[in-house]
Amino acid sequence: MPSDLPRYEKIKRHLRDGIESGRWKVGARLPSEHELVRRFRLSRMTVNRALRELAAEGVVRRVQGAGSFVADRKAELPIFRVRSIREEIEEGGARFASRVIGKGEVKASAAQAEGFALEPGARLFRSSLVHLADGVPLQLEERLVNPAVAPDYLGLDFTAVTPNEYLRRVAPLAEVEHKIEAEMASPRQARLLEVETGAPILILNRRTWSGGRVVSVVRLVHPAARYRFSGRFRVDAGAPADQGDRP
Repeated sequence: MPSDLPRYEKIKRHLRDGIESGRWKVGARLPSEHELVRRFRLSRMTVNRALRELAAEGVVRRVQGAGSFVADRKAELPIFRVRSIREEIEEGGARFASRVIGKGEVKASAAQAEGFALEPGARLFRSSLVHLADGVPLQLEERLVNPAVAPDYLGLDFTAVTPNEYLRRVAPLAEVEHKIEAEMASPRQARLLEVETGAPILILNRRTWSGGRVVSVVRLVHPAARYRFSGRFRVDAGAPADQGDRP
């Protein structure tokens, strides 16, 4: 890299090159300040400036006590209401059912811990379900839950109550974050949703808060041919009106 670059810019260039080349993927933990100080033989102040500027530019996300991580810079589409998939299906006149793929306890990865504002290695509950409309898979739900908020979560019968319904009852919503992505179905997603591998899918990533704590981080995967998202709100009042339609 050019020798006339300011010292902090050399660190920024090094980290950017690593991210753009795929060496560090979205969510990956970057070298610590201590590691960068030792490698570049620069002051901690210089290294800190480089990381602060990358964070301000949206390239990295910094988590107190955990480190710096590659940020997800994909475009976001906000939607407004949180609805139960059971409500959506039954309001459309179809019969709702859920199939449990698996559930258990996991240790949070660095990226997962960041999402919950917990330490890496913290306990999280995990569940995977497929929700069906008249026997046809409509949604693959991959959810992580904070045990401190919902300690009884793994004991639930998810064929009788959806995770969404239970969590909204025990931890009333205070804040919601939505991110939408479009991808192609992996072999596993295709098998569970009964579509072709590579078929277009729509993914809603949702994070919810209650009582100042993150309750749940969930990835909701839908076959694009069976589902669409929409949103409407009043500009003067800012009130949510509708979300989550399907054809």
